[in-house]
Amino acid sequence: MYKYETIIYWSEEDQSFIADVPELPGCMAHGVSPEETLANAQEAMQLWIDTAREFGDPIPEPKGRRLIYA
Repeated sequence: MYKYETIIYWSEEDQSFIADVPELPGCMAHGVSPEETLANAQEAMQLWIDTAREFGDPIPEPKGRRLIYA
């Protein structure tokens, strides 16, 4: 499990929970419950990191602050 700060909130517009991972620009996920959203965010983080490695982009170290904010 990645330990990047993950902010989970309800989006009225999307009618779903949204997870934003601020330390990984553009890394977001959604789901019908906070638990599903966090699981989807973990997958999104893996894809973000895999893509960064593929292109030789830097991967930030997690800062270890909040893990979940709902």
